[in-house]
Amino acid sequence: MSLLVRINLALGVVFLCAAFIAGYSCRLILEENARRDVLTDAGLMMDSAGAVRAYTANEILPLLEQRMQESFPPQSIPFYAATQHFLKLRERHPEYTYKEATLNPTNPRDRAADWEADIIQRFRNDSHAQEVVGERDTPMGRSLYLARPIRTEPECAACHGMPAAAPPSLLARYGRNNGFGWQDNEIIGAQVVSVPFASAAASAQRAFRGFMISLIAVFAAVFAVVNALLYALLVRPVRRIAHIADRLSVGDMSASAFPEHGPAEIASLVRSFNRMRTSLDKALRLLDS
Repeated sequence: MSLLVRINLALGVVFLCAAFIAGYSCRLILEENARRDVLTDAGLMMDSAGAVRAYTANEILPLLEQRMQESFPPQSIPFYAATQHFLKLRERHPEYTYKEATLNPTNPRDRAADWEADIIQRFRNDSHAQEVVGERDTPMGRSLYLARPIRTEPECAACHGMPAAAPPSLLARYGRNNGFGWQDNEIIGAQVVSVPFASAAASAQRAFRGFMISLIAVFAAVFAVVNALLYALLVRPVRRIAHIADRLSVGDMSASAFPEHGPAEIASLVRSFNRMRTSLDKALRLLDS
């Protein structure tokens, strides 16, 4: 096996190891960045929902409190306002979802699904948890969800305490079987935002492919340059030296002189061969005389 082949094999092994380490690290970083971007979108959506709820509670509800005894406008409820806000958003972005999932809702639309009920139970088991992040498969593909607990506040008791204390207009609209018996500071549900992960994952995959193609291109360029330098500075001079030495070994003293140009190591070797050739030439002349 020639020296050039051995060097290329060593370079290939080093490249494969480096490519595996770099590719694995790059994939982890890109996936983490994609996950962070999706979570950022989910956090913005959650904050937007919180802003809608706060606006409804502080600006809209006081204007409608008197009317609620005669009729029940659901637009006065922060839960309803935030949900309707995102229903409008879903008209253009159906892959995004927002739900104020509740175990015992007044509006059946807000009843928690099984996986949402599991999240609510996690918040109940750990009252200090402020946020839960996870992934789930949906008909639209893999989705990342962000959930925050919903706790009852003192003003909730007016509508969700005992049915007898609730506004008659609310009872007329939703009945008295659901959405009552909430306790103060009780975790009764969770805000859940689901953001599609497929698009971010696809972008990360494209970036990963681009990185690996660039890495292969760089290695190919380095491989070509190293081989060209090895051939010009090592392989070709050594072959010329070997060819001249072969001719001298069979007594052909008409062979050309060893080339003295090249790297310092080759030049030093050539000087040694030239001294040996001179000594051999003198020895042959003595023998002839």
